[in-house]
Amino acid sequence: MKVVKKIHRCPVCEKVFPTNYRLMKHNSTHTGERSYHCPECLKGFTDKSSLKKHKRVHTGEKPYQCPECLKDYTDKSSLKQHQRIHTGEKPYHCSMCLEDFNDKSSLNKHERVHTGEKPYQCTVCHKDFRQRSHLNSHMRLHTGEKPFQCSVCTKLFTVKCALVKHMRYHTGEKPYQCSVCHKDFRQRNHLNSHMRLHTGEKPFQCSLCAKQFSVKSSLVKHMKTHTEDKTHQCPECHKVLSSHTFLVKHKTLHKEHKSYKCSKCQKNFSLEESLVKHLKIHTGEMLYKCSECQKDFSGQENLILHQRIHEGESPYSCSLCSQSFSQKFKFENHMKGHNTEQPYQCSRCLESFSYETNLVNHMITHI
Repeated sequence: MKVVKKIHRCPVCEKVFPTNYRLMKHNSTHTGERSYHCPECLKGFTDKSSLKKHKRVHTGEKPYQCPECLKDYTDKSSLKQHQRIHTGEKPYHCSMCLEDFNDKSSLNKHERVHTGEKPYQCTVCHKDFRQRSHLNSHMRLHTGEKPFQCSVCTKLFTVKCALVKHMRYHTGEKPYQCSVCHKDFRQRNHLNSHMRLHTGEKPFQCSLCAKQFSVKSSLVKHMKTHTEDKTHQCPECHKVLSSHTFLVKHKTLHKEHKSYKCSKCQKNFSLEESLVKHLKIHTGEMLYKCSECQKDFSGQENLILHQRIHEGESPYSCSLCSQSFSQKFKFENHMKGHNTEQPYQCSRCLESFSYETNLVNHMITHI
């Protein structure tokens, strides 16, 4: 006699299951019923096996081990997903762009790029996100929470990736290497900026004058030159400043009276803060540190100029040969080469030079 196999079909979504137990377990996804609760944190689950897996979070138990790298996991499905890293298997395919993924959750996240779906919304500012983890990180901006702490200097961070980058300053790790000159970098974006020195690429273009830049920060600074805002303009030299505070400081440069005198070398200054900066030359005090190479500087301006070395920023471009420079004085010296101007003259033989350093080297021949 032929045995008729019973079909266990869900009346809601019509999904078919091999046993009645599996069907009953599935039904709870529609009803929202969570009959099994964790005695530690009281979190609810739809079935006993899910509760069992969850309990390992509290106990720290990881009974499933990868035979390739010996990494441990709390459940079999996580181990199976991990093993695809070793096998290269990517069984989940995007129907829009045919990109492959080794787990379904990664595929689901990726598909939102095509659909534009952002199912996770901030309850404070109502901003939408594609991934729950992005929402969680965003919420810390509102709460001020910084759960990731550096074990060396105790500095706190809102996201784990920021802590990972920070730790490299303590360990000295530089995992990103230039394929051309083999220079190492702590962050991928620093490497990307550096690579443009080799390729000559300048992807950031001014929409007003079409001037191009290798880094975005240079474009941002440049765009300020196009502003029509003349609110903070100096009545003496007509220079436009970015704020009222800077305008007030700038106006003192036109005053003849300089009331702040250095007690070491008697040099006079119109601003007290200029005197304070100057005194660091005598004391050797270094208040500003480069976060990339830890080099110290006495003034913030010097630190900004130095950081262009790491960022690959060269905001001063020659219009004749397209060569770029990170500092203004280097650019001006370069331009003298085009203009054939030789302003530095030897007082003994009257020979002229384009650069002061060349004159100094020449003067040695007269000694």
